[in-house]
Amino acid sequence: MKFDVAIIGGGILGTSLSYWISALTNHTVCVIEKENHVAAHASSRNTGVIHSPFYLDPQKKKKIAKAALLSYDLWWDYAKKHHISWKDTGTIELALDESQHHTLEKYLKWGHQNGLDDNDLELLDSGQIKQREPNVRCHSGLFCKKDASTDYGILTEQLFQESQKNGTRFLFSSKIEKIQNQTMTLSNGQSLEFDYLINCAGGHSLNIAKKLGLAKEYSSLHFRGEYWQINEPHASLVSTNIYTVAKFPKFPFLDPHWIKRSDGRTEIGPNAVPVSDPEAYSGLSISQSLTKIAELFSGSSKKLLLNSEFLSLISKEWKSSISKNNMINRVKEFIPKIKPSYFTTRGTAGIRTPIITKKGEFLAETLEVQSDHSLHIINYNSPGATGAPAYSAFLAQQLFDSGVISQSKSAKPDSWNFAKIIDSL
Repeated sequence: MKFDVAIIGGGILGTSLSYWISALTNHTVCVIEKENHVAAHASSRNTGVIHSPFYLDPQKKKKIAKAALLSYDLWWDYAKKHHISWKDTGTIELALDESQHHTLEKYLKWGHQNGLDDNDLELLDSGQIKQREPNVRCHSGLFCKKDASTDYGILTEQLFQESQKNGTRFLFSSKIEKIQNQTMTLSNGQSLEFDYLINCAGGHSLNIAKKLGLAKEYSSLHFRGEYWQINEPHASLVSTNIYTVAKFPKFPFLDPHWIKRSDGRTEIGPNAVPVSDPEAYSGLSISQSLTKIAELFSGSSKKLLLNSEFLSLISKEWKSSISKNNMINRVKEFIPKIKPSYFTTRGTAGIRTPIITKKGEFLAETLEVQSDHSLHIINYNSPGATGAPAYSAFLAQQLFDSGVISQSKSAKPDSWNFAKIIDSL
């Protein structure tokens, strides 16, 4: 088999990129996916929240913030057009003390710098939060009315159908056994040649880049985020998504939050439990000895084992995985009326794979690594699903500008206006 462009990963980013390239060019395109359908992992194992970029540093995360801002309207139009679930939930980011309130003031400025309108964000005191959500307790809160909930798995499935109609060939149940130069061998024994490779393999993206001799200075870790679902009528205690300012801002983890899903479910979570691979959605790694846990850390990530703040955080995350009560108690800090008995069903677990630099620090930004014949998107984490339509358009334009692939003037995408997205950069 021979293709002009081969994309590894049928998640929301790889599928979105295949849609743009197949719609805008005459190149032959394939998507290589090891599962038997698209969006099998992180693209469907998430909260479904459409995130507005009020919490993203406009300097360090300018590109992903812009993508999230633009993609809100893109997803809204797409969901309405294809009758995919959409719920205008809004989000309140809570401060539990004065120091966290200062973070909310910073977020308010960031939100405006990232392009949100003045009426999209409102900084409220505890009394105003109480009026909006009587069962929430806090020092203050930043209300973002533009946040919403949808189903990214279904959105990706619809994009897959459109990309396929454009001519993209999806190679499902195809694991990559070997990559060398511009040839790869698949698990079914087939050989595939390509002119250009785009790596959108999520939690596996770093390992694939390293197969081609790239990004060798980085390591990765995998953290499982677990959720609990609250039963009715208690799910109606709060009608808005509730997040809190992270207590460990140096690390890419969130304290447990309250999520209103587009299908009507309400969940709390996540924690951040270190696991062995990007698909370890269940298992008892949390009960292993510290020696066994240490085996998960390799390369530059080993340095984190000397970081007392990181170890303190991980110990708390393990406790909230072992004990449902521990998880509930973390949420009781801001929703005091909930009880462990209200939660009898586990929610959908997901896994995040942050990248560790050679200094032993978590990489904050998405990493784009390019060679003569390949582009690798690494560390593409939240709000990656939110920003996928615009971010993949940005990537396509980069490839056009560099001459790697050629845009056809006769081609035109059906769902979104590519030129308008690029003009907004």
